[in-house]
Amino acid sequence: MSLNKGWRFHEGDIAFPVIRGHGWTYANAKAGNAGGAAAPGFDDSEWDSVALPHDFASAQVPEQNANVAQGYRKRGIGWYRTLIRLDEADHGKHIELQLDGIATLATVWFNGTQVAHTWSGYSSLYIDLTPFATYGDALNSLVIRADADAMQGWWYEGAGIYRNTWLVKREQVHIVTDGVFAHPVYADGQWTIPLEVTLYNVRKSTQRVRVESVLVDADGKAVASFSAPADVGVLARQVVTGSMRVAAPKLWSLEERNLYSVRTRVLQDGRLLDEVVTRCGFRTQRFDPGQGFFLNDRHVKLQGVCIHQDHAGVGVAVPYGLLDYRMRRLKELGVNAIRCSHNAQDKRFYELCDELGFLVMDENRVFNPSPEHLDELTWLVRCHRNHPSIILWSVFNEEPVQGTEQGYEMVRRMVAAVRALDTSRPTTAAMNAGQFEPANAAQAVDVVGFNYQYQAYDAFHQAFPTVPMTSSEDTSAFQTRGEYVTVPDKHIFAGYDDDASSWGSTHRIGWKAVAERPFVAGAFVWTGFDYHGEPTPHEWPSNSSFFGIMDLCGFAKDAFWLHQAQWRKEPVLRLAPHWNWAGKEGQPITVMAFHNMDEVEVFLNGRSQGRQKGDIYEMNRWQVPYAPGKLAAVGYRGGKVAKRFEVETTGAPVALKLTPDRRFMLGDGLDAQPIQVEALDAKGRHVPLAQHQIVFRAEGADIIGLGNGNPNDTSSEKGDTRALFNGLAQVIVQTREGSAGILRLRASAPGLEPAVLDVEVRTARPWPYQATSAPVQILDGWRSSPPSSTPIDPNLRPAGTDMNSWGWITPGTRAKAAEQTGYMLYATDVRAFARVRKHGGRLELLEVTGPCQVFIDGRKVAEKTTGAPGPLRVAFPAGEAVSRLSVLCPLTAGQPHGLSGVVRLLSL
Repeated sequence: MSLNKGWRFHEGDIAFPVIRGHGWTYANAKAGNAGGAAAPGFDDSEWDSVALPHDFASAQVPEQNANVAQGYRKRGIGWYRTLIRLDEADHGKHIELQLDGIATLATVWFNGTQVAHTWSGYSSLYIDLTPFATYGDALNSLVIRADADAMQGWWYEGAGIYRNTWLVKREQVHIVTDGVFAHPVYADGQWTIPLEVTLYNVRKSTQRVRVESVLVDADGKAVASFSAPADVGVLARQVVTGSMRVAAPKLWSLEERNLYSVRTRVLQDGRLLDEVVTRCGFRTQRFDPGQGFFLNDRHVKLQGVCIHQDHAGVGVAVPYGLLDYRMRRLKELGVNAIRCSHNAQDKRFYELCDELGFLVMDENRVFNPSPEHLDELTWLVRCHRNHPSIILWSVFNEEPVQGTEQGYEMVRRMVAAVRALDTSRPTTAAMNAGQFEPANAAQAVDVVGFNYQYQAYDAFHQAFPTVPMTSSEDTSAFQTRGEYVTVPDKHIFAGYDDDASSWGSTHRIGWKAVAERPFVAGAFVWTGFDYHGEPTPHEWPSNSSFFGIMDLCGFAKDAFWLHQAQWRKEPVLRLAPHWNWAGKEGQPITVMAFHNMDEVEVFLNGRSQGRQKGDIYEMNRWQVPYAPGKLAAVGYRGGKVAKRFEVETTGAPVALKLTPDRRFMLGDGLDAQPIQVEALDAKGRHVPLAQHQIVFRAEGADIIGLGNGNPNDTSSEKGDTRALFNGLAQVIVQTREGSAGILRLRASAPGLEPAVLDVEVRTARPWPYQATSAPVQILDGWRSSPPSSTPIDPNLRPAGTDMNSWGWITPGTRAKAAEQTGYMLYATDVRAFARVRKHGGRLELLEVTGPCQVFIDGRKVAEKTTGAPGPLRVAFPAGEAVSRLSVLCPLTAGQPHGLSGVVRLLSL
């Protein structure tokens, strides 16, 4: 069940109250008695309502005094609270909370008890809530404090619960989360699927069950099966192992993504207890020290990019529709491999890699074999190891101790943890130095990764000819989309691939060093997309990187066409720059062709500027005196024309144009897509210099983010207005749950004809959501007096040091029979929520067993005279003071009595 809705959010920290006094100190140390904003009864009624995923840093406008590496976005602390209603039908089930990702550290409380703390902003957290859960009207308080002051990276990391959150309800005997391992292997001429199924039992006795697994192909046909009994102990995990043989399966490859499903079921006496569907793919892989990487025994050069996970307008809270767009852009580029730098990605990312055909280097974030961080590494492997797309496990990136014995020993332990879970893929580490030291981390991994050391490839291969190697990170070149003159004072880099970092290289040098060496398995270019933060080599106002092959919006820089020409087989031909250079008539303009041609000829207004032999690594350049008109190129293969390209001088912009990524969307409240906006001249041509401020208006959908790819733009990425940058901007729209029909987006700018775009919204089934509640003050902290033979003063309180004669009770538990005739007082102090204090409210005792009298500050406000269980409802007065709520119950020996239902306070 999705738990993405029904949250209340407070930006900024809320200090815990200072604990004083005997009673308070005693109570503070007990389960369920968390204080401050973690308390179940804390007043969040006036907090903002938010839906997840939620990155509260993405709503910040860059501030010059904030952290440059984090994109000058203020981060800080955020509190999230919700109330969960579990039905009585859920009673007896195993209840698990799954938090897919919180930036950066987090503490979780459930019903006032701290149940988890996460030390990683990139790992999922699975929490067993079963022991703490209540059912029916007794709402469950879930509180999360996200600490984004803490940093684990040197890039923009976002802030808050930025990935999905789930509540999983299972039978008492079930398959644990990530509990099925079914990755096919090929050995001795035979395909098998070694199976591991991890079961858990929360029943009070050992349970005999049967595990059945069936392999199903894409057509739904059963291909192989496995079955075995298992005895699962009390509160114990039991791993069931087996295998399935498969004859002649269809292989998964970059071109043919044949995926199978393993359906694993747990049955008891013929009754289905649990079922998990695990996707898998049949493929072989190997890294050869002399020839590089092979997939299904076919050589594949890794044409890879490194990526972070944020996007313009939304930060790290990237909807699946937008993630899909980003992955398809990489596919169009010619990428066949992705490095998850430097952390696990969203779970949907790995599914898309399987579906679209990418090879993945999955990378661990924190280099530390201590128990809590080793848990993060083992989570990464256990969670992702069924994906056929994953080919490498990377244990670290650029660590100072990588060239020492200390680093070697740390890696050795981390690699052992990986191999305990998966031996079918090799390990690696992304090292920017140290591979030649006497003791170093490279000696503990299977494939050695090189960051920015292309000059050392030959020396390492000569020294260690039996060790596989790859470039794990290279290039770090600078480009600004649409710019063709480097102007350091304005933080602008030209698109000719001449500007690079001091530690890296241009795109051309980096790829040539890899492509010409068969023993280097491939490259992972830094980076596929620009990302917020790390605006190297500049600082303010630059607030995003310049490294990307594409900008923050996924718009192509010239590096896109350069790599596409090198990485794709079909004809590619593209010219840079644009051809709008008014005022430079007669002056030479550098023209660069990005291509994979034998020869390229450039023409200006029909006159040849020269025909050159193609250079796939350096590309080709001409100096062309500027004259308005048409700049064209013709590419030749085998002496014949294989590709043409042309660019024209445009007129002034007169109109706007909107172009969607997709022509239809799903009305599930989740689907989102980027829509491109550009300016056109009177002939309908894109104007590459337009910088107009655009105002957007959406009907039937919500605008959730804006961008333009300008790394020096410090304006907000939220709202309804964004400037074009060199002719382009992007607006991200998201559907509303239950919608269907037409989504209409309008873009306007002074002096330009507005653009209107209609996108079809199709009816779609929303995710199943866990029921949550609006703010309700569940009254807790109840004490019960000792029984008395005479009526008890409703104002009576226990002494501050009395931890024993007055008991602690939780309303909503079954009423018990009185041991003697007399009276008992139940009491608590109530600090009403702000809305009740302002306007008054309604006090509800949902069930009281036996007769009683209800008092507020010693004044009787209600009475129940019957013995049968029943409710009481009474007005609660407005006011700022803390009120004493007391319930006096007359006792009859042998008769049940007490607060058998929840007591709550509602605002009017």
